[in-house]
Amino acid sequence: MLLLGIDIGTSSVKVSVVDAVSQKALASAQYPESESPIISLQLGWAEQSPDMWLNQAEQAITKCHASGKYNSQDIAAIGIAYQMHGLVLVDKNQQVLRNSIIWCDSRAVEYGDKAFEAIGEERCLSHLLNSPGNFTAAKLAWVKANEPELYERIDKIMLPGDFIAMKLTGEVTTSISALSEGIFYDFVENGLSEDVMRFFGFSNSLIPTVNPVFSLHGTLTTAVAAQLKLKAGIPVAYKAGDQPNNALSLNVLNPGEVAATAGTSGVIYGVSDKLAYDPQSRVNTFAHVNYAEEQKRLGILLCINGTGSLNRWAKNLFGSNISYAEMNQLANKAPEGSSGLRILPFGNGAERMLGNKLVGVHFHHIDLNLHSQAHIFRAVQEGIACAFRYGLDIMRENGMNPTVIRAGKANLFLSDLFAETFVNVTGVPVELYNNDGSVGAALGAGIGANIFTSPAEAFKGMEKVQVIEPRKNNNFEPVYQEWKILLDKQMIAEQAIEDANA
Repeated sequence: MLLLGIDIGTSSVKVSVVDAVSQKALASAQYPESESPIISLQLGWAEQSPDMWLNQAEQAITKCHASGKYNSQDIAAIGIAYQMHGLVLVDKNQQVLRNSIIWCDSRAVEYGDKAFEAIGEERCLSHLLNSPGNFTAAKLAWVKANEPELYERIDKIMLPGDFIAMKLTGEVTTSISALSEGIFYDFVENGLSEDVMRFFGFSNSLIPTVNPVFSLHGTLTTAVAAQLKLKAGIPVAYKAGDQPNNALSLNVLNPGEVAATAGTSGVIYGVSDKLAYDPQSRVNTFAHVNYAEEQKRLGILLCINGTGSLNRWAKNLFGSNISYAEMNQLANKAPEGSSGLRILPFGNGAERMLGNKLVGVHFHHIDLNLHSQAHIFRAVQEGIACAFRYGLDIMRENGMNPTVIRAGKANLFLSDLFAETFVNVTGVPVELYNNDGSVGAALGAGIGANIFTSPAEAFKGMEKVQVIEPRKNNNFEPVYQEWKILLDKQMIAEQAIEDANA
């Protein structure tokens, strides 16, 4: 019996077909090979076409089938992972009304800030576990205020994964986990937030049917099944945001367990059994994939918007003719600390851990006679690792103190230099696994379709491929402290500019 996992990323869509018995991927495919564009019509805006995601998913599934490593008619369930916090709007005919306003878009900050003030900071944090900030609800408020005619045509709002499931099945569903990541869910009242809906003037009819993450979200239509060479009627049995799903793929389900990823964005995601929140909403709390009223499982999420995106930018600008592997080899030729070159990696939208500020990327202490291509590549990875440490310290302030972090051996964790720098600057060992988001989504489908009797059964074949321990006599701390001073100075400068423009 086979399981199909679809991971709707910002850069591309990845698909894996997994054998339910061995829990191993038989085939995986990504589409496109190059990175998908982000539409930015104004500074701080970020949009993508939902129909582009659908086409990419279809192309990736077709590529997977072309491997010839399985019979596509043996696929018994589908799971979907997706980029979080995006806003997709459809009319009564399930047609997309506009491009999706995606996770790194910053236009709605002021709408979330007004809701935070009006509803009350204490009530927002205790009931929503977050400030409305720049999440999906605030993005919908922006549409309501700025595109009122389009807003009136909305039948349903959804997250990116809800959209893909709708296109596969014709059914529109969501989950508590999805509602919480959009800041629509009240954890005290255990339901849709009346405060948020009332303040923004949203109708409850805009919200899809709410199902558990692991459950039936519709079955594959005959037309779609024929197009994708799959059996009609197989269930979409799992949908989750990419970071909860990444945690699932690493079997991070219980309080105290922690996962990390460093793709387009960088995330540390820890599981808690407490309705906890950061007083400044710099890290965020959402319902995890296994959240239930009777057994609380919350995901504490630190997000850095521009990790892999900065690495890609640096490659395109300074090494367009080399591969990522060659880029990593060059970075290794520069000394630890990059001979004083420091980079602040914050150029992909408003950073929640920095108070929703648009800080930008900054290079410090460039010496034109000393610093080379290798120094830049190394300083990029060191700057990203320092940003992880900065965010992890915020998590530590809030009671999350990991003794080990699990990550997939993918994206920036393919770089030995980055993985070792991450470990040395955070002081936390990292366990690396071969699982990725699309494999996690496939295994999630197996859990949701009751092909596995429990999550434990779904991950019994999971194997560590590498463990990285902090180096003894680690000398990276002074580098981090200098980096932090530079960030603090930049934040003061940004606030002064903001005050001057007010």
